[in-house]
Formats: sequence, structure tokens, C-alpha cells
Amino acid sequence: MQKNDLVTVAIEDIGVGGEGIGKVDGYTLFIKDAIIGDVVEAKIVKAKKNYGYARLMNIVTPSENRVEKPACPMARRCGGCQIQEMKYGAQLAFKEGKVRGNLERIGEVPTELLDNVMQPIVGMEEPFHYRNKAQFPIGTDKEGHIITGFYAGRTHSIIPNTDCALGVAVNQKILEIILHFMENNHISAYDEEKHKGLVRHVLIRYGFKTDEIMVCLVINGEKLPHAEKLVDKLCEISGMTSITISVNKAKTNVIMGNEIKLLWGQTYITDYIGNVKYQISPLSFYQVNPVQTEKLYGLALDYADLNGNETVWDLYCGIGTISLFLAQKAKQVYGVEIVPQAIDDARNNAKINDITNAEFYVGKAEEVLPEYYREYQESHGGETAHADVIVVDPPRKGCEESLLQTIVDMQPEKVVYVSCDSATLARDVKFLRESGYELKKITPVDQFPNTVHVETVVLLSQQKPDDTIEIDLDLDELDATSAELKATYQEIKDYVLKEFGLKVSSLYISQVKRKCGIEVGENYNLPKSENVRVPQCPKEKEDAIKAALKYFAMI
Repeated sequence: MQKNDLVTVAIEDIGVGGEGIGKVDGYTLFIKDAIIGDVVEAKIVKAKKNYGYARLMNIVTPSENRVEKPACPMARRCGGCQIQEMKYGAQLAFKEGKVRGNLERIGEVPTELLDNVMQPIVGMEEPFHYRNKAQFPIGTDKEGHIITGFYAGRTHSIIPNTDCALGVAVNQKILEIILHFMENNHISAYDEEKHKGLVRHVLIRYGFKTDEIMVCLVINGEKLPHAEKLVDKLCEISGMTSITISVNKAKTNVIMGNEIKLLWGQTYITDYIGNVKYQISPLSFYQVNPVQTEKLYGLALDYADLNGNETVWDLYCGIGTISLFLAQKAKQVYGVEIVPQAIDDARNNAKINDITNAEFYVGKAEEVLPEYYREYQESHGGETAHADVIVVDPPRKGCEESLLQTIVDMQPEKVVYVSCDSATLARDVKFLRESGYELKKITPVDQFPNTVHVETVVLLSQQKPDDTIEIDLDLDELDATSAELKATYQEIKDYVLKEFGLKVSSLYISQVKRKCGIEVGENYNLPKSENVRVPQCPKEKEDAIKAALKYFAMI
């Protein structure tokens, strides 16, 4: 294949960026705006040895799942809605297949297991106008008129559009007020190349449960001239709650500055997920689709299956959204987040909800949890820290192996993994399965309709022997005085907990029994696959188990 070649391609899959994928004589092509089932004519724009990129020129035969008229006429130019051309049911099927495929290929999860544990994807009744947050760049067109909209894909060229199909309806009215204000009062738009001009971006947040509205103008300066005129117009909109400016004078692609100045109202809005109230500032991280977030966190809470006695760790906790959900039913929740502002918000959100059993730490989860584990062991005479449930909601890169190992070392009964990238989820699931945890439930959630992104909630549980087995016994061959009959695993656990205050697993008991020469079933508590990392019983717990074995006259 050569650049500028025209080819006809049948689209068989969709790539990570939403590009249609097809093959011509074994040569793979990525074609933007093509969807599964299309047969298209495309022009090659970049040719590598084994693959290339092509521009969609003509749809020869449309897919049966192609939408005749997409909701947004700007979709192809904007690139924000990578698969808006696909019918919503087909989008859901694609995303569910993407999660399953990654778990099979990368995670090496057996097909039969996925058949048993994977639930249907959770979609939306209305897959548009779901975003409670939008950030609009401000610039000028070739005629010098001030415009706003979205950057074209892989560029900083603004496509004028005040009516995004994913945003709330009030966004358009707010943006038109700001554009008129800037034109009428000769307020300049920011020019990235020259690093001149005042208004860089407009941030809008909307509370779906409260109808509260926040407007924040990001400016390349200390103040906004004639701000009172803008405030007067914006305050005519019902629900207006917060009007601020964010000072960002740096030559950077980072949108928000660190300094927020109040123009009118208050510096935050409030909203609810379930019955938990959150205060959201311009700098707060908050899930952008509140309708699906409530479903997502509801699944996480359901998978945790709390009864009020558990200690729970919530890693990558943000402003405490999942932590506070869990705290309603747990004994104690510890949240960890690297962003100090987010932890301030989390503590404040706990306070306004009268939640006293949630504690938050600032730092990298990869550092905080392992350090906590080491310090606990040192200060408790070798006893290891334990958590009943650990919840992780990492960024797209997933969890570092050192963090996963610490999670395994803490031996939680359950790990609830909330993922925004099914590829790194699959990689981490593989590690956890090899370390003694098994998949119990998987549910994809369509958090971002009309895009290629999909969230997934996964429950992994510590592998334990079956509760009951059926066997045939010849009673004449039983030795009624054998040590194995003198105490059950549960009796040994109860003794160790009562006498030493330690929780021990059946795995640890079987390991100590073997060391003491007590027969244990050949496959009892052994891993189910080869090359599995099996946690070894710490010395303190080994000594306690041996004491129990002596108490029951088993050694």
C-alpha cells in the first residue's frame, strides 16, 4: 500500500480511538468515522509496513447499525463523539464485547468463567445531554470574531459550536451570553501562539439533582473588566449559583489555574449521588455522568456486600464519592488520593453528610498502602494489616504491581475494581487471579455514550475450599484417633482469634499442618493453576496456629 491509494474496505472492528478497522489483502487500515459493518472507499494518508491510516471518502454500503442522521452535525469534525454514527444498541454490544475480549486475551480469563460471571452492560435510556461538566476554549475565527466550541481532533483549532449534544441545554445560553459580553465590551480572546488575550476557557458545571449552575472563566490575567455586566446577565438564568474566574497566566495546555476568585454567589455548587451530598468546586474531580455514576457506585456497593463490621480501603478515592457511599454501610473506610484539593473536598463532603467513619490520606496509592502495611507490621510485632474489602478506581494506566501485591498481602475477602480501561483491568485481573483471587462478578457500565470509553465494575473474592464435598467412606478404615478429626478448621480459627487476636485463613492452617507433618488432602487449599503466587503464613500467625494444634492435641 502506498500513500494516496484508493481502496475499498469492509470494517470489522473499532480501535481505541474510535477508528474503524479493516483489512485489504491482509494489510490493516484504521479509518476514522467508519463503523463495524460499513463497506467504505478510503484514501490512504499514512502507510506503515504492516498497517496504515486512511481517510473515509465514501460509504459504499452502510452498516445496518449506522445512524442515518447523527444528533450532532459537528460530530465528524469535532471527534468528541467517536461512534455517534452507530446505533446505541450496537454501541453497547461493541463495548461489552471489548471488555470481554480484553479479559480473554490479556487477562487470560477462561471463556466458561466469563460466561458465568459477566453481566449485561448497563446502558442509558437517553444517551445524550448527560454531561454535568463542559470546558469550552475561547478563540477568534479568520474574520476576527470571538468563537467558542471544541478543538478539532488532534489540533487546537476551534470548531464553533455552542450546542454540544452531550452537554446540558443551558450551556448554549451561557456561552452566547459570554460571547456577546466579550464582543460588546471589547474583551479579547486568548491566542495560544502569541500568549496574548484574556479569556482562555469557560468551565460550566450543572447539578442534575439540585439544578445549581457554576460558571468559571479561565483568564490570562488577574481580573475581568466589566465583570458586573456579565454577572447581571448570567444571574438571569434560573439556578445560577457560582460565578468565578480562574487565574491562569502560564504558557501551558493545562486549562485551569490554581487560583479561584469569586465574582458572585459561592465558590461551589452541590449535587447528590444517591443520598450522599457533594460540594463541587471549579477544581474538583467529579464524575461527569451523574445518572450512570449512581448505577456504577451502586454496583460497587452491592459487590462489597457490607454488613457494618468491615474495614474498607478506597484507593484513588477522588473527592470521596465511592468512600462516602461505602461508609454508609461499613465500620471504617480509609480513602487515598494524590490530589490534596480532592482530599480537602473529601473531608468536607464527609462533614456535610455527618459521616464520621471515613478517614482520608493524601498521597499516591502505590506508596501510601505499602507504607501503611510496613508500618503496621513494625508497630504490631509482626502482625500483618488486614482489610475486609479493598476498592480500587485507578486512572487508565491501572494499578502498579507493588500496589496489587500489597492488596494481596492484606488478604481482603473481596476486591472491588472499578475500571475506566478494560485493557489495564484485564492485566491487573490476571495478577490477582494468579495470587489467589477469583472473578465473581463483572458488569460493564456505559458511562460515556457515543464515545469508545466504557467503565467496568469487577468483584474478585479470595479463593477458599468448597464448603461441602460428597465422598464415600469405608468406616472400618477410619482411624477415630487421627489428629485431623480433633479440630475443624473453623475451631482452629476461632481459637487463634480468641487467644491471640489474629485472623488466620484455611490456607495458612493447611500450610502449618503440612509443616507439622499432619496429613492434608492432596489438593486442599492448593492453587487452581500452575505458577500461582500463594501467600505464605507469617511467623506470628504460624506460631499461633501451632499453639492451637497443641491445644487440640493434634501435635
